Amino acid sequence: MSFSAPAALAESVCTAKDQGSGFRLFSHLLCLLLPLAFWFAPLGIEPRTQHGLAIVGFMVLAWMTQAMEFAIAGFVGCFLFWALGVARFNVAFSGFASDTPWFLFAALLFGRIAGKSGLARRMAYSIMLRVGSTYSQILLGLIITDFLLTFIVPSGMARVVILASIALALVEAFRAEKGSNIARGMFLILTYTGNLFDKMLLAGAGSITAAGAMTKFGGVEVLWGVWMFAFLPCSILTVFVAWRLTLWLYPPEQTVLANGKEFFRQELAAMGPWTSLEKKAALLIGTAIALWVTDFVHHVPPAMIGLGVALFALLPRVEVLHEEDMRKLNYMPVFFVATALSMGNVLEVTKGLDVLTTVVFSGIQPYLSNIFSTTAIMYWAGFVYHFFLASEISMLATSMPLVMEFAKSHGVNALMLGMVWTFSGGGKLFAYQSGVLVVGYSYGYFEPRDLIRVGLWLTVVEFLILMLLVPFYWPLIGIY
Repeated sequence: MSFSAPAALAESVCTAKDQGSGFRLFSHLLCLLLPLAFWFAPLGIEPRTQHGLAIVGFMVLAWMTQAMEFAIAGFVGCFLFWALGVARFNVAFSGFASDTPWFLFAALLFGRIAGKSGLARRMAYSIMLRVGSTYSQILLGLIITDFLLTFIVPSGMARVVILASIALALVEAFRAEKGSNIARGMFLILTYTGNLFDKMLLAGAGSITAAGAMTKFGGVEVLWGVWMFAFLPCSILTVFVAWRLTLWLYPPEQTVLANGKEFFRQELAAMGPWTSLEKKAALLIGTAIALWVTDFVHHVPPAMIGLGVALFALLPRVEVLHEEDMRKLNYMPVFFVATALSMGNVLEVTKGLDVLTTVVFSGIQPYLSNIFSTTAIMYWAGFVYHFFLASEISMLATSMPLVMEFAKSHGVNALMLGMVWTFSGGGKLFAYQSGVLVVGYSYGYFEPRDLIRVGLWLTVVEFLILMLLVPFYWPLIGIY
């Protein structure tokens, strides 16, 4: 990840570290003492169930407070399931035998293919060249590029880094100051839409984790193509709503970029003609997308397609990727997803899932009487729940088994309920809720209050769109 955070941000991080030592000690004690108290409390629950829930409590608290790296906390929890006799080894670590973490692994490799080959940057500059040279057109081009890049770079964080390099050049070309509306608007919206588009396609760790849990615990087939078409109207509307919202909230100080088209032509010219590596990358990614979009015909699992194409890129003679590319990958998100799925499997085996489902959904169950109230309540319940489980991956991994159990026990369409719950994770107000937002914020071009401002508007708009899609559009494509 090649970006440099400003010195002021680095200084504030150092200050936060000094001030946060007390919180870290508190979070460590919380993660230890509360699960221990639950383990020994006379609750009248079957011991194996209670002990499993105590370890789950440790994992969730560690993820909420970020007392340790997510994947490490997950590994510790899985080990405790096994070592303390709550579950056998093949159950305690069963998430590693699921296709979900390997789909995420394939997504990381796809991001590496698109970034290393230069295909992502060429695509971005080509789109920007065609949209125009006014600030309004350039802003629209950034948002459209963000969405289209989601197909070939299924990681919001990677897309933010790619588009930020373009935005930095544009800010300089506009001769805009760091606190200007031009700079703020571009960085803010490419960051926030990068987070949103990861929910509208099976892209990014959050939606991939959710899809895996829906298949495992809901017994539903989650198809890449169906997911894309289900949210396609929302994707299109989001592009234009985000564009108009940004122009309204942050009107530019300068409306036209002098020699704007020439700027993009020069950037493309500097890249030269299409290289062999770019052509190979385009062919591989295009093949994967074609197979994903048509998976409702051939029913080959998306993970199998992604992993097969990604591994093909590593073969001799193909050599789009090499050994060093594998070494540069961050495997921690893959491990985290695997341990989170393992936790869900243990909850199911120990009957802890039944206990949690009863506790969590008992209050809202009477209100889930029709498609409209169910959609509204599940969306806003997921939005609020996300405040407590900061990471969207941990939010979805820990809650989706409960959502699926509720759907099965009450005769609700599990696919519909799971997709609404996943989408509710897209609404965010604070950077700590998503790695995508953290990366965008680290450039220092917008403030926390800007994120709240845009986040509130888009969260409400996405809800209104969802209230039209679920009852009226989704039944037309077989989701009800």
